[in-house]
Amino acid sequence: MLTTPASRAIICCHSNQDTKLLPYAAPCNVPCINFLIKTAFISYPRLPCNQRLHSPGISNNGIPKKWPICASSDDNEYRSSRNIAISLFRRYRNVVDRGGGDNLKEFISAGVNAYALGCTDEGLRKELMIMKDSGLEIEGMQNNGGNTSLKSKIIMEEVNECILWLSIIFITILCTPQPTIVRWSSVPPVSSKVMFQWKGFCAIIANAYFMRGMAWLPVKTLQLEQMAVIGTAEEPSVVASRMRLVFSTLEVVSPQWPKV
Repeated sequence: MLTTPASRAIICCHSNQDTKLLPYAAPCNVPCINFLIKTAFISYPRLPCNQRLHSPGISNNGIPKKWPICASSDDNEYRSSRNIAISLFRRYRNVVDRGGGDNLKEFISAGVNAYALGCTDEGLRKELMIMKDSGLEIEGMQNNGGNTSLKSKIIMEEVNECILWLSIIFITILCTPQPTIVRWSSVPPVSSKVMFQWKGFCAIIANAYFMRGMAWLPVKTLQLEQMAVIGTAEEPSVVASRMRLVFSTLEVVSPQWPKV
């Protein structure tokens, strides 16, 4: 049985608005996770997004750290939920078209900002659906060395996958043992259905990341989790990509190792 000090305890992800801010430890019903830390969403008045906001976090050595919110060079990306949806979708396409790495980190950073600003997965889905139904064409991200970018219409499969990625990022943020990102809304970031489907998946990965210092898990382990929750499992390559998204999000919001 794994044991860990309470200060390093890992979580069952949750969305309880009434939970006290002080964390506590309790048994968790997710396999291999022995502690539960609950943190409440923090509700603050909305601020203009062109202001640079910071939220408290804890660094590896216990010193409080700050997470920059809305640090984009283009502040217009965060001035409305529509603009946020467009920004996320463009970055999603960039990952699909050009691969992960820095492109994936850009998508994750945009997702973290959306979480901090109080966005929800369903709210951003509605924005994308409105644009899809209107036939709006979205311009792609520009190449580093050129100004050429293509426009194309949004299709339903892209909306579903983009929002699923975003939901996984939101749930992963909830699966950190410290409130690394302050959310400027008391509204849950994901629907109860999506939370039920993915909280165990993300919590198992967070457990491996924080308690064991792991950066990868056997795909079969996560497929078994999917089978237990929804009765079916995705293809190994798809599960691996979901796992990479969770690990990469954890590395962004709660880095555990110094950068080389």
